[in-house]
Amino acid sequence: MGLGYDEKLFILAFDHRGSFVKRFGIEGDPTAEEIERLNDGKHLIFEGIEAALDRGAEPSVTGVLVDEQFGAPPGIPEQAKAKGIKLAMPVERSGQKEFDFEYGDEFGAHIERFDPDFSKVLVRYNPEGDVAMNERQAGRLARLADWLHERGRKFLFELLVPAEEAQLAAVDGNAERYDAEMRPDLMIRAIAELQDAGVEPDIWKIEGVDARAECERIAAQCRADGRDGIVCIVLGRGADDSKVDHWLREAAPVEEYVGFAIGRSIWGNPLEGFIGGSVSRENAAVKIAENYLRFIDVYAAAKAPAR
Repeated sequence: MGLGYDEKLFILAFDHRGSFVKRFGIEGDPTAEEIERLNDGKHLIFEGIEAALDRGAEPSVTGVLVDEQFGAPPGIPEQAKAKGIKLAMPVERSGQKEFDFEYGDEFGAHIERFDPDFSKVLVRYNPEGDVAMNERQAGRLARLADWLHERGRKFLFELLVPAEEAQLAAVDGNAERYDAEMRPDLMIRAIAELQDAGVEPDIWKIEGVDARAECERIAAQCRADGRDGIVCIVLGRGADDSKVDHWLREAAPVEEYVGFAIGRSIWGNPLEGFIGGSVSRENAAVKIAENYLRFIDVYAAAKAPAR
């Protein structure tokens, strides 16, 4: 099986763990009763995807990214596969600055147990950051990439490039300026370094950038040196609709981009309303479906060639 992916892909991402616990107002390790609430919250989000399917979402390009910790007890991985939608599951330990395996050397057994279409990692990697940490991360990620591809499995890589203090200082502490002026070049350097270290994703999950030309440059690096099948998708970063819409409109016309993986921007407000008691379960699921389908419409309209 060659590297890459050749279909559209619209993923609803809800593999959040540490931040998901906080969303429920839970401090410390959750109790058994609190875990049931967390599991139920995950299933509510999945009910949103079920509602989207009922409203015409195409199963073959619909995906869910869900964790084992809170998503597996209600059986979401099995339900997703039964409905013919794509299943992605995380491999990384949640909430860590440095990438490591959630289940240590047993990572392969957990992947094989659930048999996801994509194994996903979230990695914070700044090429001007801690050199030793970057090298450790790259070594673990290359190990994972080799393990996956030796078994014909697909690798989904979410790259975050958090600003170093000196980089923020160079733009007067302005995060928006960092995103616009520095992050695209740093992302390209990070991708190249990871590729040189033997890290070979099939799909790069890319932070949104504000200009189409930057999307094109990032995509070109993802496909550098004969990696012709590699594709990119846009992540949402929990941003508001107008910001995510802009990122989708800039990325969609670029050939190498095939969709998105968006999470909190879709389910955050409906889930919050449900938790707080102001939104019924049914209405929360419907709103999640509507948000998901609206982002697909935005992406599809931008992808379509101008008439």
